[in-house]
Amino acid sequence: MTMDVTIEEIRAASEAALLAHGAGAFQAAEVARAVARAEETGNIICGLYYLESYCTQLASGRVNGTVEPEVTAPRPGAIQVDAKLGFAQPAFARALPRVVEAARANGVASLSVCHSHTCTSLGFFTEQIAAAGLIGIGMTNASAIVSGPGGKRPILGTNPIAFTVPGDGAPAMHADFSTAAVALGKITMAKAAGEPIPLGWAVDADGQPTTDPEAALGGSLRSAADYKGWALGLLVELLAAGMTGSVSSLDVKGLKLPDGPPHDLGQFYLLIDPQGTALADRFARVAQAVAEEPGVRVPGAARRVLSSVPVEDRLWARVRELGAA
Repeated sequence: MTMDVTIEEIRAASEAALLAHGAGAFQAAEVARAVARAEETGNIICGLYYLESYCTQLASGRVNGTVEPEVTAPRPGAIQVDAKLGFAQPAFARALPRVVEAARANGVASLSVCHSHTCTSLGFFTEQIAAAGLIGIGMTNASAIVSGPGGKRPILGTNPIAFTVPGDGAPAMHADFSTAAVALGKITMAKAAGEPIPLGWAVDADGQPTTDPEAALGGSLRSAADYKGWALGLLVELLAAGMTGSVSSLDVKGLKLPDGPPHDLGQFYLLIDPQGTALADRFARVAQAVAEEPGVRVPGAARRVLSSVPVEDRLWARVRELGAA
């Protein structure tokens, strides 16, 4: 059974749960905003689905919920923020004004979010960059669950990429996707529902294709588009870990495990100022051609923003329990 819950109720309940488990006021507010935005845009894997793990990891000390991020500028166009093993959302919030200023001054700037908890939805961050009138491109790594083409050993995380292009009043284009064939959460959700997964998503421990989610969780995911997704995943790994000094996917334990070492992950963003370029005109030309093709759309163009969403009764009850802890 499900019940309709408003996005504001989700935000408030998430914030209460985080506060109850030791997060600071600023930190809880930023993470709750991300949870609510994920649900608002239909990205349920990055919404309430993650809230309990945030709370249990706060309680165990796997994530520091009160640390104040430190923003520095090693170069005029390179901004860094040390999350200090805390949440990614407050770290990004502290650094955003500084990196937007740098991008406007230099035309291009980068933001390295270092030593953070999983950021969950990258699109949550790139759309904030686009709201400032800049093109935002982001990437991050995760615990190793993806094996290379022809292999069976997990080496990379799902290593997503997101980008948002600003438009007139709303993003002109927005995409947020894993370089793996599928997000790991879809495998775990299929297992919980007792449903098979499509062939091509994963292989078992012997490297054989499987439709069994349990066998997939004991094996590894495949890259999207085979070698192309594998190459993109490797690029994300190098930038997310290498440019931030954070750990590689091989050194991160399961992101939802209640205890253990902190995630210590990195996110890397590029911000591009399109002012004075032909971007708007060129995009309009392509968008018109897309509009003339039935069934074809620009990524993000048809994205719905919901005022309320259906939430399973048991999940909502658990969220309320977390807030009363």
